[in-house]
Amino acid sequence: MDTGLENLRTQRWVVTVAVILFLLKIVAYFLTHSVAILTDALESTVNVIAGFIGLYSLYVAAKPRDEDHPYGHGKAEFLSAAVEGTLILIAGLIIIYESVVSFIHPRELAKLDSGIILVAITALINFVVGSISIKKGKRNNSLALVASGKHLQSDTWSTLAIIIGLILIRFTGLVWLDSVMAILMALFIMFTGYGILRKSLAGIMDEADKELLQKMVEVLNANRRTNWIDLHNLRVIKYGGQLHIDCHLTVPWYFNVNEAHQEVDELTNLIRREFGDSIEMAVHVDGCMDFSCSICQRFECTVRQHEFVARVQWDLKNLLSDRKHSLEVL
Repeated sequence: MDTGLENLRTQRWVVTVAVILFLLKIVAYFLTHSVAILTDALESTVNVIAGFIGLYSLYVAAKPRDEDHPYGHGKAEFLSAAVEGTLILIAGLIIIYESVVSFIHPRELAKLDSGIILVAITALINFVVGSISIKKGKRNNSLALVASGKHLQSDTWSTLAIIIGLILIRFTGLVWLDSVMAILMALFIMFTGYGILRKSLAGIMDEADKELLQKMVEVLNANRRTNWIDLHNLRVIKYGGQLHIDCHLTVPWYFNVNEAHQEVDELTNLIRREFGDSIEMAVHVDGCMDFSCSICQRFECTVRQHEFVARVQWDLKNLLSDRKHSLEVL
């Protein structure tokens, strides 16, 4: 199945679940009059809004590239995640406000047993759906799905804390715990919202994904071919589920066009095997220079000008550099 369509289908389930769980929490609030459950329900309204935003962004991101968007529409996912992170932060502030009001003016709680059961059901469902969303989002490089999944899981932990608080209130009668637990959970979900917002802004600004680049370095070192004398000027840009990779590959200067292109194909196939098919490679081929001999492991070369001295171990620093490698990088 196309990753864009799979992401879209998963997000539809996320939205459907968010709506159902929001309604369950509203019922639990009217049963118990607990401000903690009310704040949990308010946080779920963000799930619903963000779910629809994420659904639309994935619909846009799944569109094929066109003349106006030559790199596709994947950036829509970063905008969606930014909105979702912002909404989570706003929800946290609302929860803190409601909790402080409730602490100053306590409300009498009722039917806590029924409320605990209902919110426990929502916590379980949230965790399962959130885990599925994160798993598929990471597999398909979809920030929108990962953001939705993390949002659902943050809702799970906040709900669990609220359940613990309600159980304590049930057996101790300390009504003020209701507000305290709500404030603590508000701070937790605000931290989650900040993380989502930070990552989405990094994607919008094309910030380098060091974790992805490090994994790519390890793959290249482990599968390095003799004819790949040098690799530098490596760039990776994310457009939703698409990865656009640019680099300069140095091969023996006497290779003809077909031979050089074969090395490019080998490099492209390696990256796609390890990182998925949703990759666009732009490889600039350079011919080796005199100073390349000292780091070139093509020992059968008949036109070598200098003795081999040492192999350059590729790392983040020298692969991202826009200079051809020589003994100076050792």
